Amino acid sequence: YIGKNTHIMKFYPLQFEPIFKERIWGGTKLKTVLNKAIPSNYIGESWELSTVKGDVSVVANGEWKGKSLMDLINAYPNEILGTAVFSRFGMEFPLLFKYLDAREDLSIQVHPNDTLAKKRHDSFGKTEMWYIMHADADARIIVGFKEKSNANVYLENLKNKSLISILDDVKVKTGDVFFLETGTVHAIGAGLVVAEIQQTSDITYRLYDFDRVDAKGATRELHVDLALEAINYNTVETKKEYLKNINESNVVVDCSYFTTNFIPLDGEISVSKSGKSFTVYMCTEGGFGLEYNDSKVQYKKGDTVLIPAAMNAFILNGKASILEIYIS
Repeated sequence: YIGKNTHIMKFYPLQFEPIFKERIWGGTKLKTVLNKAIPSNYIGESWELSTVKGDVSVVANGEWKGKSLMDLINAYPNEILGTAVFSRFGMEFPLLFKYLDAREDLSIQVHPNDTLAKKRHDSFGKTEMWYIMHADADARIIVGFKEKSNANVYLENLKNKSLISILDDVKVKTGDVFFLETGTVHAIGAGLVVAEIQQTSDITYRLYDFDRVDAKGATRELHVDLALEAINYNTVETKKEYLKNINESNVVVDCSYFTTNFIPLDGEISVSKSGKSFTVYMCTEGGFGLEYNDSKVQYKKGDTVLIPAAMNAFILNGKASILEIYIS
């Protein structure tokens, strides 16, 4: 039970137990690059902050350790989510935060938009963004079509196992950002560690999986028919250029689902918030301290922290690269 005495409640920065996902394409870089205590050598994803059914994050620190994120939202919706977020989404936590390690290419896939996802799965769609935290030499992603296409051309190439030939292949490096609207055909390539911010949804239509088989010799399920209606066959511009002004929140992505800023921290900045939205910080390089109410917490690369909306003034200090995410 969580008490209702909000006026004497001290809200604090929340960290959560990572939810690790074993994947056919996963590896060990979440350990070697992000220092996470992964349970096997095939961990593809660390879900840092989630309310996806069956995968709800549990608090790892402080007074609410052991409570789930949903417990907190149910007890303090305005204070945790923010007044504007609560009025728009109710008790739902609308975003999902992950780190991914692609030892091999991920399957080529697409996500449905809100309308289709609601109709078919009673879910949000899945608009997402990727921040490249680590890229091996020659690493690349697949994103969108090389030129405007259509369902017939797509199906023909799928049948002939030549789908790759009509898709756009983009070389990437650390610090690159890609914003993927729903309907964009995509795949994260081998050798990448990615911070992913997306709508709360676990709906993926898999188009092609390079004919891979698992340990039992089985191929993974494809969703060719479901995907047909979901795909955007136009060409898309997904790469986001952004400023990197020191000790400032530089806007990287600003869409109706989330705003992501990049903060190159070197020294100290004071942050003040309106209480309308929670804020999430993902530390992508270095380390930083967060000071509030006479307390100080330290974070390092690979840490994700949820700042409840009720925490409206604090200080960040240190030398770090930080993604700052909220809903505007």
